[in-house]
Amino acid sequence: MNKAYKSPTKTQLKTASNQSKDVIAEWVKKSRKNLELSQEGLAEIAGIDRKTINRIENGHFSPSIETLVRISVSLNSKIPSLV
Repeated sequence: MNKAYKSPTKTQLKTASNQSKDVIAEWVKKSRKNLELSQEGLAEIAGIDRKTINRIENGHFSPSIETLVRISVSLNSKIPSLV
């Protein structure tokens, strides 16, 4: 490993993970409401469970790339930058 590289701490990794969940949660909720879609409506369009939408919007779940893409296409919106 390169001597100049310093691995992130567990705290830094956890913070980054929590921040990314917050960004995704806000994006999904705001985009869905702008389209006047219910969680159930978005879930149906995206082909995922309504509970998954709820858990994403409340920051309790980190969606897979596939789920993010389905939501993005369903909302006609780009996935926000997480970094």
